Amino acid sequence: MANAENTDRMRLDKWLWAARFYKTRSLASQSVEAGHVRLNGHAVKPARDVRPGDTLEIVTGDAHWTVVVRGLNEQRRPAPEARELYEETIESGERRAAEKENRRLAPVPGSDLRGRPTKKARRQIRGFNEGG
Repeated sequence: MANAENTDRMRLDKWLWAARFYKTRSLASQSVEAGHVRLNGHAVKPARDVRPGDTLEIVTGDAHWTVVVRGLNEQRRPAPEARELYEETIESGERRAAEKENRRLAPVPGSDLRGRPTKKARRQIRGFNEGG
């Protein structure tokens, strides 16, 4: 009977992990503790219960999500199934698309560099650092 009572609610950190916002439950818990996740506009603790219909504001790296909880799942499932656990708000989707476009148009300096510098690049760096 205890299982039947808890099917309409779930711990916040476990839901974030199951919905694939974080790779581990401990990362989800740390993020909630740090204030990167808000439930219905309020800062909460990782053990707070989440129910379908609740609104979550989640900040992961550069992404800022606003989602409505649509389902609960005790297990971490594949990404397409995890996306069924929430519905992103229209404003959130537009904001993330605009941020993605801004990153494309104005990339972070050095983001195109891959691996070790070439011999020519090392000489340029050494010449710049030595003033020659």
